Amino acid sequence: MVRREADVIPLHPVSRAIRPDVEATVRLILNGLDDMKAEEIVEIDLRGKSAIADVMIIATGRVARHVGAISDRIAKDLKENGHGNPRIEGVPVCDWVLLDTGDVIVHVFRPEVRAFYNLEKMWSSGRPNELLPS
Repeated sequence: MVRREADVIPLHPVSRAIRPDVEATVRLILNGLDDMKAEEIVEIDLRGKSAIADVMIIATGRVARHVGAISDRIAKDLKENGHGNPRIEGVPVCDWVLLDTGDVIVHVFRPEVRAFYNLEKMWSSGRPNELLPS
C-alpha cells in the first residue's frame, strides 16, 4: 500500500504535471519497494514546495540489513532501467539510506529512525495523508 499526500492546495499554484520520465522512475521505485517487502511506503509530491525534487518516497525496512537490501535493489533497478546511478548516503550504517535520482528522492529507514525524524510531517504541510491502494 502506498500513502499519498492528500490533495493540498500549494501556496503558489502549480500547473505542471509530473513528467512521464519522472512517473516511470516513481513506478520503478515503488515496484522495487513492494518486491522487497518495504513497509509503510509514502509518496509525497514536492512540486510547488521545493526545488530539490518533484517526488519524495519514504519507506521502512524492518532492520538495518533489510534497509540495506532495499536500497541496493532500488539502486540496481534504476541503473538497469536506464535511470542512471542515484547518489546514495547512509549505506555503511543502514539506519537511514537516502537515494537521490535528481527528480525523485527515496528515504529508507529503520522504524525507530523514521519515527524520530518524521519526514512525512515536515513535508505534508500539516494536512493528514490519505491511504490509497497501490
